[in-house]
Amino acid sequence: MTENKTDDVTERILNAALKNPKGISDKDMAAAVPELSSAELVAAINKLLQQGYFDLFNQGGTLIYKLKNKDSKQIIKGSDNEEKIVFGLIEEAANKGIWIRDIRNQSNLPITQLTKILKSLESKKIIKAVKSVNASKKKVYMLYNLEPDRSISGGAWYQDQDFESEFVDVLNRQCLKFLQQRADKIRNNPRGPIVGRTQSYATAAEVQKYITDLGISKVKLEVEDVVTILNTLIYDGKAESTLYPDGSRVYRAIETLIPPPGLVQVPCGLCPLIHKCFSTGLITPKDCKYMSEWLEQ
Repeated sequence: MTENKTDDVTERILNAALKNPKGISDKDMAAAVPELSSAELVAAINKLLQQGYFDLFNQGGTLIYKLKNKDSKQIIKGSDNEEKIVFGLIEEAANKGIWIRDIRNQSNLPITQLTKILKSLESKKIIKAVKSVNASKKKVYMLYNLEPDRSISGGAWYQDQDFESEFVDVLNRQCLKFLQQRADKIRNNPRGPIVGRTQSYATAAEVQKYITDLGISKVKLEVEDVVTILNTLIYDGKAESTLYPDGSRVYRAIETLIPPPGLVQVPCGLCPLIHKCFSTGLITPKDCKYMSEWLEQ
């Protein structure tokens, strides 16, 4: 086979494997490149095995080839220049993704051709379209195997672009419960009130482990997620924090003498997008339904 034909065969076989993550058989490969003779197909498969593309399994007497590593750069190798340009722009955007308008402006491709290329790359599972929490109608494109940046997905507090206020409330109560249990356990410490006060503090990592062990979260919570919740407890006057000499921040529950004033109950305290909220733009206090609900209380 010529070099161009070899690249084409490789691309078509790899695309077939991408669409079947559980693996493909010799028959599946033959169907992907029907013009090849048996000898040419065997040569192509052996070359892919030697290059480390596949793991080989025996399934009920049938050989199954499963992609070892979905290397998008290798799969895109045999594509045309326009597809390579689009792939390069999406790859450069990393996990923050890139909007179709920006791809069009940077590639100078007609919208019809660009749309066709994006659909082709999506079908090969090389890229994916992800909706941004900042704009429900705006999709950004990124490599298929990347996890979207928190600025795109909203992090743990968002599910299908909806802010999970009930989930945040549950976490708020459980974090406070942990700190209160820690405080109650050492309240009458025989070594004295100062030692007891010191031991009543907990790190965010300890609180995160407690929440994880409870199994109440469907998503993996990072320590920074728990810190956000702990900060809302501080704003509500239910907890305090301090820095240890080694620089680590710790938290403890406190008893409030009077109900917290309305200002510290404002929902901005637990909103992960507060740093993007301005008087104008996509996220504003005027359009915030949580702010409206708080004002109506």
